[in-house]
Amino acid sequence: MFAVVRTGGKQYRVAAGDKIAVEKLAGEAGDTVTLGDVLIAGEGESLADASKVTVSAEIIAQAKSEKVLVFKKRRRHNYRRKNGHRQQMTLLRITDVGEGKKAAAPKKEAAPKAADAEVEAPAKKAPAKKAPAKKAAPKADETK
Repeated sequence: MFAVVRTGGKQYRVAAGDKIAVEKLAGEAGDTVTLGDVLIAGEGESLADASKVTVSAEIIAQAKSEKVLVFKKRRRHNYRRKNGHRQQMTLLRITDVGEGKKAAAPKKEAAPKAADAEVEAPAKKAPAKKAPAKKAAPKADETK
């Protein structure tokens, strides 16, 4: 059975036993992850309901991809910039592609009603009034 899954903004056609390199996923080597965004699934010519298909994978390693060199130059201006980048990636081994239970999203509890909120929240006290500010005494004239 095969499936097309989306992860890291890219789509991959996978089957059990395949090894793929994807954008970095959280986890250590040996951990099992479930690729949840299944776009299409099937076996041979027939297609299965993608919403019922799950794809399980084992993390082989966390690694970096090949280095990409960025070189900028403006001729006759003595301007040269060399930069490099290595993207983080995760190596996966697909262990299972098949129909199974999808983990249901946990249900959120309803927000408390307005009447309940008034009962639970204590009444706010009015701020205490401040004493009026004292005026400074007039300065004494010093004439000697």
